[in-house]
Amino acid sequence: MAKKAGNAFDFKLFKRLISYTDSYRFTFYFVGLSAILLSIFAVLKTYLLQETIDESFIPKDKDLIVYYISLMLTVLLLEVIFQFMFIYFANWLGQGIIKDIRVDLFEHMLGFKKQYYDQSAVGRLVTRAVSDMETIASIFSQGLFMIVSDLLKMSVILGYMMYKSWQLTLIVLLIFPIIVYATRIFQKKMKTAFEEVRTHVSDLNSFVQERITGMKIVQLFTREDREYRNFKEINEKHKKGWIKTVWYNSIFFPIAEMTSSIAIGMIVWYGGLQATQGGVITLGVVIAFIELSQMLFRPLRQIADKFNTLQMGMVAANRVFEILDTDSKIDDSGELILTDVKGAIDFEAVRFSYIEDEEVLKGVSFSVKEGNTVAIVGATGAGKSTIINLLSRFYEIDSGTIFIDGKDIDSLDLRSLRSHIAVVLQDVFLFADTILNNITLNNPDISEDQVHQAAKEIGIDDFIKSLPGGYYYNVKERGAMLSSGQRQLISFLRAYVANPDILVLDEATSSIDSHSEQLIQDATDKITKGRTSIVIAHRLATIRNADKIIVMDNGVVVEQGNHNELLEISDGYYKNLYDVQFNEMKEV
Repeated sequence: MAKKAGNAFDFKLFKRLISYTDSYRFTFYFVGLSAILLSIFAVLKTYLLQETIDESFIPKDKDLIVYYISLMLTVLLLEVIFQFMFIYFANWLGQGIIKDIRVDLFEHMLGFKKQYYDQSAVGRLVTRAVSDMETIASIFSQGLFMIVSDLLKMSVILGYMMYKSWQLTLIVLLIFPIIVYATRIFQKKMKTAFEEVRTHVSDLNSFVQERITGMKIVQLFTREDREYRNFKEINEKHKKGWIKTVWYNSIFFPIAEMTSSIAIGMIVWYGGLQATQGGVITLGVVIAFIELSQMLFRPLRQIADKFNTLQMGMVAANRVFEILDTDSKIDDSGELILTDVKGAIDFEAVRFSYIEDEEVLKGVSFSVKEGNTVAIVGATGAGKSTIINLLSRFYEIDSGTIFIDGKDIDSLDLRSLRSHIAVVLQDVFLFADTILNNITLNNPDISEDQVHQAAKEIGIDDFIKSLPGGYYYNVKERGAMLSSGQRQLISFLRAYVANPDILVLDEATSSIDSHSEQLIQDATDKITKGRTSIVIAHRLATIRNADKIIVMDNGVVVEQGNHNELLEISDGYYKNLYDVQFNEMKEV
């Protein structure tokens, strides 16, 4: 659950994030060691600068000047080397961690119920899996280790300053609380602003993704102007969110710069007086303190900026972990493995609702004998497609039982269950890949020769070979390069080569031309022979030869029987539906 926006830091969330470094422990410790060494080098440079001024410049000792400069160059070289390794391995570690988190996230999302995707905006999920991940990486590359390095550097510098002159250190410390307080306020304000920014980014991604996907509808209904105005409104909110962060930055950094300048002025005033009067504070100490105060205040100012990066990463991590913590998986506790499947299916008093208290199926019961072809018909919203979703366990039923070969599907291993069922949907989804890969879905058990043979049996081999590249033709996103009928044929071939024990055709011929329909009808006769098949269709002419026809209305089974038996029912639902379609065909 998201923490209150004003909270400066969520240590529980941070601890969970750090747990991902366990696989990169050596790199993690090396980066930490580099941070320690960099803080030591920072003080060592200043010490050598002070010694050079007091011990060699003022006495004008050329040999000592060369000696100290040589030491300074050595320290600078080591600092450059470790700075490089610190930055490189901190970024390397960040990329390794988000790789692991992204893998965990995608694996988790693969097991989500279909209902989760029904209720989630695609753009938001893409934001979580892509841009939010890169923001998390910045925690390690620009946030956490940089902050730790700066804090170590500040601690070492402060200790050295106390050792050299407690008076000048006291002057610096008088200014220090002002910057600390300003930094604290800045951190809280920036976290709130960044959470707002991330929300607007998700809204923007979701809006753009949906409009690009549905651009045909936008243009068809001349909604360009309205969608343009909507986009401007969302974009304006996004801009205002970022402007708020710019506003906080524009206030904080001038204040920090001004206070550090005041501290330098006081060091020069007090230290200069002491140095001219021959006190314990020398010119070298004064110059060293000017440098040290800048090294002390600069990291503090930068910590605020880096803390912003850390806060953005934490906000992004919180959003990603919310998805990882989402319990929306189908219960896969079944251990039975389906073997030697006959294909007998039984629904017993099955009730189901997508939304609580709004039942879609109201105690549905029917049986499908092994090897039979059963058709399910009914008006839109009667519950036909829901039956298919429940058979494949995309959703959990409210009550009742579904059996395959007498085995409760809840007791079956989920992968085993789905591996025996192939579904051809009305809305065909093809990946931006070759036709061959869309058919096999990269299943190594399905050879290219098998695909060619299956395509010949169905009668679409010539069609595929006529395309540029044949089976290696890239259909682009969602199969945009093919017609709806061609996509349907590819989808049917995909189910055919899977050689399922149970075949489901969900409105598979509702949106294709007569030629393609005939091809699929011929292929259907081949693939359904000796195999349990469930056909959902609006065109009753395609299911006249089904062994059984189940008629549904408003979530219940109202009639069952074969085509001739149902036509004999006086004023029956199926008979009325058939007469209407038959009369329409005669008119055509």
